[in-house]
This record gives sequence, C-alpha cells and structure tokens, in this order.
Amino acid sequence: MDDWAIGVFASVDAGLGVKWDVISELGLPTIQLHAPHQGQRSAADAEKLKQQLDQMGVQCTAVFGGFEGESYADIPTVVQTIGLVPQASRESRFREMCEISDFSKALGCDTIALHLGFIPEDSSDPQYDAVVAITAKLCDYCNENGQFLHLETGQETAEGLIEFIAAVGCSNLKINFDPANMILYGTGEPIEALRLLAPHVRSVHCKDGTWSDQPGKTWGCEVPLGQGDVNIEAYLKTLHEIGYSGPLTIEREIPEDPERQKAEIGGAIELLSRLRSEILG
Repeated sequence: MDDWAIGVFASVDAGLGVKWDVISELGLPTIQLHAPHQGQRSAADAEKLKQQLDQMGVQCTAVFGGFEGESYADIPTVVQTIGLVPQASRESRFREMCEISDFSKALGCDTIALHLGFIPEDSSDPQYDAVVAITAKLCDYCNENGQFLHLETGQETAEGLIEFIAAVGCSNLKINFDPANMILYGTGEPIEALRLLAPHVRSVHCKDGTWSDQPGKTWGCEVPLGQGDVNIEAYLKTLHEIGYSGPLTIEREIPEDPERQKAEIGGAIELLSRLRSEILG
C-alpha cells in the first residue's frame, strides 16, 4: 500500500459510514468498515465481503465496533451510553467485540477499533480498574487473532489516554487518532495531542470541526474537511513529522443527506490529494 493511501469510513448495511455503492464510485484504495449488524458477521459473510473488496481493489484497514443503545445526542448521553464503559452492558459488548474480532480475522483485517467511552479521569475511581481489565481482556483476545485494538480519540485528553494505555499494558493497544473529535468533545488541541500520542498512533481519521462556545459541555460542530479549526495542512505535516505512513481515512457522517455527504467527501479527497503530493513530494 502507498504511504497515506486515501480511504473512507464505510458501511455494508448503512450504519455509520458511506453506503457500499459509494466506495466503488469514489475509487479509493482503502476503507475502514463499520462492523455489520449482528447476524451478518459469520465467516461466510466475511468471505463474501472479502471477495467483493478484492474485486473492487479495496483494502479494509480496520473494522469498527458499535453497539445497540449507543447515542451521540449530546455529551452527557455519550457518557451514559457509549462503548465498554457503561457497566450494565459491558460484558455483552465485550462478547460482541470478540465476535467482531473473529469476523475481522475471517475478512483478513488485522485491526478492530471502537470508541471505548468516557474512561473515568480519576484513576482511583472504582470503575477505572474495571475498564482497564476489560480492555486488557479484549486486547488478549485480539492478540490471539493476530490483531491490534485501536481506541478512537475524543472522549479523553491525550494525557489521560497515555495513562490509560500504560495501565492496560498491552502492546497491541493502539490509537485511531481523530483530530476533529478532540475539538468536538473539547478535550484538547489536536496537533498538540497528536504529538503527545505519536508513539501509539496506528490509524487516523481526516475530519474537521469547530469548537463549542462551552468546550466539554456542549458539542462543537462537524464541518467539511478544511473548513474547521483542525488546520488540516498542519495536521498532515505533523503526521509526516511523527513518521505516520498509514491510510488517511475520511470520515464524514451525514446519513440524512447522502448526496451532500458524497460531494463533501469528494472535496476532502481533492484537498488530501493536493496536500499529500505537496508534503510527500
């Protein structure tokens, strides 16, 4: 795969991510995949999907887990519903991530990823050790499948994430760095965070956003790539500085307006292609 191969976040069954037919229209070499719904994750489903991707000349670089009952309606709802942090659903979601790991292995993909949820900031919080333990358990399961587990940035500060990764202590635990999420959640300046997290970054999103007037309390606003506060040129230059050569995966969620979504992804492809050639030469 070429350095900085451009990709898009996609979905088989129109969950998060662009619909399947858009992938071939865009003609991109890589995707990250939102895991198919339960009931569509058998080895046979994976094999069929693998054949489709091979025919399209597309490589799946990560499979993202998501769960029933999750909601990004506002930041307090995210705290209550997202990832493996909520206690009531933790074990069932862990089993589902193991199923996604098996599906990914059958697909020939060495990476699964997720939003872990709001890890308690205080490591003495009684839930902190429980979240560390379930994450280590999932890393062990991934390791047996020859896989990495990527945590998407957003809900934690860079410092908090470094502390958490050290507490888990598994070499296959890495980061999917999303610069816009740092802004949308109000958790830190993305370029600074990227430098701090550099040793752990193994995949990235290319997404843009603007700060909320109450960072950390209310959402910032997601905007087309290059029109927000990330500073995409500085972001790519920093990725180059830290030696990141993996895919640049565009994420633009506008499921209610697929035509606008496709147009804005097209604009993102043009912008990334130009910056890629300027920076990489």
